[in-house]
Amino acid sequence: MNPLQRTLIEKTGHDNGFEHVLSSAGDAVTLASARHRSQAVVTVSADGFDVRFQPATPALLPELLRSFQPWAGADDVFCVPALANLAALLRRAASLSQALPNQAVQDYHAAVAQAVEGLSAENRGTEVERLVRQRVGQECYRDALLTYWGGACAVTGVTVTEALRASHAKPWAECADDAERLDAFNGFLLVANIDALFDRFLISFNDTGQLLTSAHLPQSDLHRLGIYPGMTLRWLASEHRPYLQWHRACFLLGA
Repeated sequence: MNPLQRTLIEKTGHDNGFEHVLSSAGDAVTLASARHRSQAVVTVSADGFDVRFQPATPALLPELLRSFQPWAGADDVFCVPALANLAALLRRAASLSQALPNQAVQDYHAAVAQAVEGLSAENRGTEVERLVRQRVGQECYRDALLTYWGGACAVTGVTVTEALRASHAKPWAECADDAERLDAFNGFLLVANIDALFDRFLISFNDTGQLLTSAHLPQSDLHRLGIYPGMTLRWLASEHRPYLQWHRACFLLGA
C-alpha cells in the first residue's frame, strides 16, 4: 500500500461513517467511529480493495450481503473494485451499525438522559417523564427504521418520508425492555395506510414476507386501501420472524 492509497482510504472512511483511523501500519488501514462500534480493516488488492468488518452486531454482515452480494468473497471479506464502491460499502455499514440492535439502545439512553435533564424537578419520575422517554424512543426507532430500510417503505418502496411510519410488530407497551422496543427488526417502515392496518392487526405477514389480510377487511375496500394481491415485504431477515410470530398471533385472534 503506497502513501496515496493509504490517504485515499482514510479520507473515504472519514467521509462515510468511519472518521477515526485506529491503525495505518503495514498493508492495512483500520477504520472506526465514535458513533458506532463496528470497525473496518481495508487492504489494497490487485482488483481494488478488500474490506473485513469487525461488526458491532452479528446482524451487520448478513445485511451487508443483502446489498453487496456481488462483492462478497471468502471468509467474510468484501472485494470492491473502486473507491466509489468502497465509499458505498462503508457508508451502508456505518448506517446499519447505528440502526441495528445495541447501538440504537445506547443512543436512546443518551438522548433520554439529555431530555430528562431539561425537565423541572417536579416533573421527574412522573407521567411527564414517561411520555418524554416514549417520545424520544419513538424518534430513535423511526430513525433506525429509516436507515435500515433506506428511507423507503418495506412493502411499496415509497420514499416520501412524510408518508412513512415506523410500525412495531410487538407494540412498545408489550415489549420486555428497551432492547425490544428499539430493535430495528421489531417492525417495518410502512407507508401510512399500510401502517394503520398493521398497527390494528388487520394485516400481517407470513414467514416469507407475503401480506396476509383479515377477513374483517371488506374485499371491496382492499383496493381503495392500497392493498393488492401478491404484496410482499421487500426482504425479510431471520431476526424479524420472532416479532412477526407475535404479531401474527394477534392477527389470527382477530381473524
